[in-house]
Amino acid sequence: MRFSLIILLFCSVFYVQAQTDSATKASGTSFLPPVSLYSGKVKQFATDNLGNIYVLTPAGLLIKLNSKGDSLNVFNEVRRYGNVYTIDVTNPMKVLLYYKEFSTVVMLDRYLNRINMIDLRKSGIFQAKAIGLSYDNNVWIFDEQSAKLKKIDETGRVLSETTDLRQVLDVMPSPHTLIDRDGFVYVYDDSKGLYVFDYYGALKNTLPLTGITDLRVIGKTIAGRRQNKLVRYTLGTLELQHQPLPEIIQDAAKIYITQQGVYVLNESGILMYPYH
Repeated sequence: MRFSLIILLFCSVFYVQAQTDSATKASGTSFLPPVSLYSGKVKQFATDNLGNIYVLTPAGLLIKLNSKGDSLNVFNEVRRYGNVYTIDVTNPMKVLLYYKEFSTVVMLDRYLNRINMIDLRKSGIFQAKAIGLSYDNNVWIFDEQSAKLKKIDETGRVLSETTDLRQVLDVMPSPHTLIDRDGFVYVYDDSKGLYVFDYYGALKNTLPLTGITDLRVIGKTIAGRRQNKLVRYTLGTLELQHQPLPEIIQDAAKIYITQQGVYVLNESGILMYPYH
């Protein structure tokens, strides 16, 4: 019944959107000319709330740049634990690197010095694709084997966990994105949708927002890229916004949406398109 109501809600969203497409395009976000921040090949990158950029190179270096593209710090032990699956820079003072193949989380300080390492296998967690820093500087883990969202501390001790989600969900997600933001934990599977939990582990909402890449949460707004369009949805509204992206952003390998602008990864490096 709940899922049927959600589908009905989104049918209403798309109906409203069809009527307002022209208005959205006319009033949509425009961009200033891009600023080049990094030249060279990039495997992954992320930006923090201070405008710093974290670049993972094919050579196995993690480089921290300031908002102007100047190099600040380097972590050169990236390959010691395997291949980095996720970089979480929610808190610039505590950067998380997740090595999925070895179920290992490495924590770095603001200078990219290693300050801690967590072996999730010692916590009984062997199958996790999505991790993220919590508001209180612990770590959220979506444990697919036990079908639970868990919070662990720096020693790997489980502080809290949900009930078995197979008891409340018809289909289990296999999420690749986990974001803690303003009182909620967002767990995203691009083929099944977005699952929203509160800090006590209660499932608050399930939204069929599928097919979105580069998903970000800014305040109460979920933003990302669906094919060649920028997609925005604000919780508690009936408005799903679509805006065509400039062609050069459409072809990007990865984009990173922030309040200041859109960071773009292409073959030559990283550009930043400020909002007009």
